Amino acid sequence: MDFSDSLGVSAAGMRAQAERLHVAAENLANADTTGSTPGADPYRRKTITFQEVLNHESGVSSVAIKEIGQDQTPFQTRYDPSHPAADSAGLVKMPNVNTMVEIMDTHEAQHAYEANLNTMQITRSMLTRTVNLMK
Repeated sequence: MDFSDSLGVSAAGMRAQAERLHVAAENLANADTTGSTPGADPYRRKTITFQEVLNHESGVSSVAIKEIGQDQTPFQTRYDPSHPAADSAGLVKMPNVNTMVEIMDTHEAQHAYEANLNTMQITRSMLTRTVNLMK
């Protein structure tokens, strides 16, 4: 593996973690978004799945986004008969977003992003030192 492969793998990891952070942020932003009509479904939590991508030329594996899907866990309900989305029993469907899970996911994405950034900085430093030795 050469320096450009290392930089490419780290860049792919940073893109993947940035998208993971985007999905978690969207989930957090919609943690209280209910339907607007009686019995309507609320916001459904999004999920992100990664996959390994192999560069057949170099034999180097990196990461890519496989899918942004939807969490199919059931919605919780809350009794609020005055809410516009309340059904005939006064129950409102609430999003299936757990804010603690999303916060932990943002922390994990941040740490993985930073690790990839550090790898890029180290690779760049090694490349610069190598070029300086050749002068």
